[in-house]
Amino acid sequence: MKRLFRWSILAAAIALPLAAALVWGCDAWVRRAGGAHCHAETSGVPKTGAALVLGCSPRLADGRRNLFFTKRIQAAAELYHSGKARALIVSGDNSTKHYDEPTAMKEALIQAGVPAAAIHCDYAGFRTLDSVVRAHAVFGQRQFIIVSQRFHNERAVFLARRHGLEAHGFDAPDVSRRIAPTTYLREYLARVKAVLDVTLLRTKPKFYGPPVEIGLE
Repeated sequence: MKRLFRWSILAAAIALPLAAALVWGCDAWVRRAGGAHCHAETSGVPKTGAALVLGCSPRLADGRRNLFFTKRIQAAAELYHSGKARALIVSGDNSTKHYDEPTAMKEALIQAGVPAAAIHCDYAGFRTLDSVVRAHAVFGQRQFIIVSQRFHNERAVFLARRHGLEAHGFDAPDVSRRIAPTTYLREYLARVKAVLDVTLLRTKPKFYGPPVEIGLE
């Protein structure tokens, strides 16, 4: 028993630093590669045909307004009204009839003055990887702007560019870490998964589907 205990301590002493190094390395890679193409002002964003707005729920589990959603919608509307994007793809989870992120985003954008005809819903954006790959595979966009908070944009742009897509990020205002600490903590693990997805796992979207034409004329 004592020998087993010593081996367990030794294994933990080796594994923990390795795990920490993996998390740190993936975080640094994603931040450097993705962050180089993220912009806080519309003036820094290249003009393109479409922007991809990454989804989240408009409400938290306790019914409170989700500030990530609110700020993301404001940023997407600002981008459209600035003329930097002529169409918006709202991509999110619609896995059940009671949970529909894309429709909620579209309705909020219409309230923000974006024409309904300029908004296209991607109902199979279950993960960030799915959203960025489907923006090209389904919606035909090889060059596009991604709208989300900075930490999310870094990962999304990283994923898109690793798939050969010319993506830039337009950063919505951040939400205080005091309000959503678990969201920021989960991002470290999400970055490890992102690196594994594009290197070892070669992960594909859950669904593809028929092409969707976006009129940009």
